[in-house]
Amino acid sequence: MAEKPQPVKVLYCAVCSLPAEYCEFGPDFGKCKPWLIKNALDLYPDLLKETNERGIEKVSDQLQSVGISSGNDGAASDATHPVPISGETSTNKPEEVKRLPGGKIKKKEKQEVIIEKVVRNKRKCITVVKGLELFGIKLNDASKKLGKKFATGASVVKGPTDKEQIDVQGDISFDIVDFISEIWPDVPEAAIYFIEDGKKVPAV
Repeated sequence: MAEKPQPVKVLYCAVCSLPAEYCEFGPDFGKCKPWLIKNALDLYPDLLKETNERGIEKVSDQLQSVGISSGNDGAASDATHPVPISGETSTNKPEEVKRLPGGKIKKKEKQEVIIEKVVRNKRKCITVVKGLELFGIKLNDASKKLGKKFATGASVVKGPTDKEQIDVQGDISFDIVDFISEIWPDVPEAAIYFIEDGKKVPAV
């Protein structure tokens, strides 16, 4: 004789009132998650993993916000700059970085010169030169030399990102590469780039 079928016990979510296994299809799955983790974790094992990952990210953000690298002078300093073992000499150069508020680190800007031709008012052409200051060149002096060399107006202005750049009137984008290499030999030609169609391409 067959056994009498037993009634199936259905676990209903206390948040959305749907059966627990259907919560993910309901309108408030995000609100259901805490209840599901506590009462129906076997149906949603990935929720615990998701919660742990969020917890780790939150702790990481909190550590950055309090500037852990600049606080706790002894421990943080030792962790950032370990003492070399006796008999060894440290050959690693300190990384050239800049610390920002919150303990975040900004690496030193890459040394390169960017040359871009800009057409304004549909007729007026300007050659923009960016990055000479990264090679220790004073922009005011460079502006004067460029204006004198190409017999045109040249001035130091602030660009869209508030960084100073040199605006030279006229299209001198290709002639300027040889001039830069001649006047400032510390600027290698391999570090000079053009902006063409919105893309950065090597000048050589």
